[in-house]
Amino acid sequence: MDLKGKNVIITGASKGIGKAVAMRLAENGANLVLAARTQSTLDETVKQIKDKTGVKVIGVATDVSKLEDLKNLVDITTKELGNIDVLINNAGVSSQYPFEKQPLEDIERLAHTNYLGYVRLIRLVINPMIERKQGSIINMVSGSTLCDPIPKTFVTYSSLKVGLRAFLKGLFWELRDHNIKITSILPGVVDTGLTDKLDNITKDQKDRLMSPDAVVDMVMFALSTPNNTCPLELAVINQQTPWTKPIIDYKQAQAR
Repeated sequence: MDLKGKNVIITGASKGIGKAVAMRLAENGANLVLAARTQSTLDETVKQIKDKTGVKVIGVATDVSKLEDLKNLVDITTKELGNIDVLINNAGVSSQYPFEKQPLEDIERLAHTNYLGYVRLIRLVINPMIERKQGSIINMVSGSTLCDPIPKTFVTYSSLKVGLRAFLKGLFWELRDHNIKITSILPGVVDTGLTDKLDNITKDQKDRLMSPDAVVDMVMFALSTPNNTCPLELAVINQQTPWTKPIIDYKQAQAR
């Protein structure tokens, strides 16, 4: 896909992986609508990308767990940019507990953000893509879905991601005849703001964490394949950090 002039929605776009993806796409000429919950952080990211690349960038404060926010995001994108060529579902939350200690409200938050947030937003953008017979939808899932059994203290988080992965595989088969690409990216542990706050990570452990750019490279690959091919799943996993023994331990995660 030639990205110059293409219109892209990215959720969870104000920092971390989402911000890194946004910058790379803007450098390749894409127009962006960035979604995140915190308007101030979103505004900073929008300014940085505009100043560096000069492409059209819009920030829309969005809680992806809320259907009305998702509808507003799509409405603004359509009004300001027109057709949506690419959707990158990246927003997510985490809650790491042994299941018997996990707050019930966290279970609701995980389901509405990490599963329904993806499914609903895809549903809102998919019909115009079907009409035009073109579009690409890239989804950040989780490397933890490659583990069986799924990692301790991530049972709710990872099981929802397993369900999301299954949904996206099925959606691929439904939409491929409409020339719409569905790609899942399964990343390992990435060096983001979460891991920066964990004081028990030593330098040796820190070196094991992937840069967000490793995930961005997977996004760019998914967008670069020929029109008659689609990367269904792309896994990029830490060489030395097994998911079966997470680098973020339970007690430290709760103390942050």
